[in-house]
Amino acid sequence: MRTVVVTGSASGIGHATKELLEQRGDRVIGVDLHDAEVTVDLTTPEGRTDLVERVRELSGGTIDAVIANAGLAHESPATIAVNFFGAVATLEGLRPLLLGSAAPHASLTSSMASLMPNDSELVELALSGDEAGALRRCGELIEAGQGALIYGSSKNALSRWMRRVAATPEWAGAGIPLNGVGPGIVVTPMTQDMIATEEARAALSEQVPMPLHGFMGPEVVARLHAWLISDENTHVCGQIVFIDGGSDVVIRGDSTW
Repeated sequence: MRTVVVTGSASGIGHATKELLEQRGDRVIGVDLHDAEVTVDLTTPEGRTDLVERVRELSGGTIDAVIANAGLAHESPATIAVNFFGAVATLEGLRPLLLGSAAPHASLTSSMASLMPNDSELVELALSGDEAGALRRCGELIEAGQGALIYGSSKNALSRWMRRVAATPEWAGAGIPLNGVGPGIVVTPMTQDMIATEEARAALSEQVPMPLHGFMGPEVVARLHAWLISDENTHVCGQIVFIDGGSDVVIRGDSTW
């Protein structure tokens, strides 16, 4: 039986992933603010430290996979704190526990919003590890009426971080495939306000075109996460796999970069 850590496990993509993996016979250590095996706040350094310690205790020191999925979509500094700094701390903090596995894997949840306009200053502050500066920049963006840039910036930074580290000795060199998923619009509690009316759904569809089957349920993304951390995945490395009904294709055309 494999042991898998899934953050954001109490709802949405994380909950669907936890259920799917358990149905397939894995032991899942869920992490969230509530209703989870490990209850911590990933916006805080203390919560991130507690996550690692609690997972070490519950797992006996070895895990087989990590899915860093926890995220927010608020126009708030908490969004960069969880989406970038919390995710990176999760993956870096739990990486040593993966080394005891015969087939370790890691995946993260980015977003097709990583392709949208972002704030380059916020992205660079995140990538440089300056959390205080990133939180301050979020406040400036909100004050300037540009808080909508925070979410896309957090996911852009996370995708770029993953690309930077996936092929390093610590990850690929240690036999750990590190990849991520880039969902389009997923029907979850996080997006319910965005699609509450027909007008809102139409406006969001205009912004995020999904010609293949439209909006999706969280189980669709869960299945991709499950494959990325499966034993079948031996060579996918450093990739954000867009599972977006075609948004990436519509937005970027035939560009391969």
